[in-house]
Amino acid sequence: MANNQGKRRRFGSVRQLKSGRWQARYRDPTTGQLRNAEETYATKTDAEVALTHIEADITRGQWSNPDAGKVRFEEYATAWLKDRKLAARSRERHESVIRLHLVPTFGERPLSSITTSQVRAWRTACLARTGEPTVVKAYQIMRAVLNTAVDDELIRRNPCRIKGADRYDVPERPVLSIAEVYAVADAIDPRYRALILLATFTGLRFGELASLRRRDIDTVHATVTVRRSQAEMQSGALIDKAPKSAAGVRTVAFPMELLPEVDDHLAHFAGPGRDDHVFVGPRGGQLRRSNFRDDWIAALKKAGIPAGAHFHDLRGTGNTLSASSASLRELMTRMGHSTSRAALIYQHMVAGRDRAIADRLGEMIRKTWGEADS
Repeated sequence: MANNQGKRRRFGSVRQLKSGRWQARYRDPTTGQLRNAEETYATKTDAEVALTHIEADITRGQWSNPDAGKVRFEEYATAWLKDRKLAARSRERHESVIRLHLVPTFGERPLSSITTSQVRAWRTACLARTGEPTVVKAYQIMRAVLNTAVDDELIRRNPCRIKGADRYDVPERPVLSIAEVYAVADAIDPRYRALILLATFTGLRFGELASLRRRDIDTVHATVTVRRSQAEMQSGALIDKAPKSAAGVRTVAFPMELLPEVDDHLAHFAGPGRDDHVFVGPRGGQLRRSNFRDDWIAALKKAGIPAGAHFHDLRGTGNTLSASSASLRELMTRMGHSTSRAALIYQHMVAGRDRAIADRLGEMIRKTWGEADS
């Protein structure tokens, strides 16, 4: 029988090190240079089996450079964020989440060294010290970063594979009655009365209301046109940003019953110029969410509304009221839902139907006060 001990392998080679362990070596398919396998093996057979697996990966096009995954997570996440097209406020939030919640644990670790068990342990520790919404956001960002690393062929598989970790059950928010909305409007500083009413009966967000100019209010047809939204940066700077999608740019009708309130506000509290803000602070400066909070809390207490109610709940209240008389398509458009479908619907919305929705809201107002007077 022929002696095959001296026969060379078809792919790669193995050799025994001074330590007694065995090392597998092969040609890098991209550079042609000789490289060592990632680990050493106890026996020659184990090393040869490892070479067989490496050869199979190369043949199937599944081989990835082991050195690529040695990039540190912080370095890669920083570059990832720089390449993202994000609004200023969103970029700031992403940077904050990465810096505060991901870098302390994963910053110095090579991408290829991060395991699902490590991600699970990190998530458990985070949940013990901060709120679930923050942890969910951090997990979503980390998963997005590592998905890109997979696309870049730096790692083979994303270790963020924890079922349900990318979402959480949002607690049901309170829905105010029309009478409660007016109670808050009566209790708050008069300069914010129209703000409360328009937030409810147009469904506009605080940032959209804070960025309104006089020219955005049509007192003939009782409409508000949303062209921008105010965002408050961590530095305290206020910026006007474009809506997230075309659906966010919209004209929303409000009940004719609010016209006297709106006219009174424009006459006494809004900036005088056509391009001046509709809602301003007591000293004429821009309206800030952080400064408005104290007025909101005080008005809730005076009106006898539970302190847990948020200003954004007015939008939810208006959404709920409108839902009773609007189709899903009309409601999505009215609320400016930022999806491609909502944007398409916005382009084809019939203005008369939106006027009808506002008129029905007005009927609800009249009915509420008619019952109160009887």
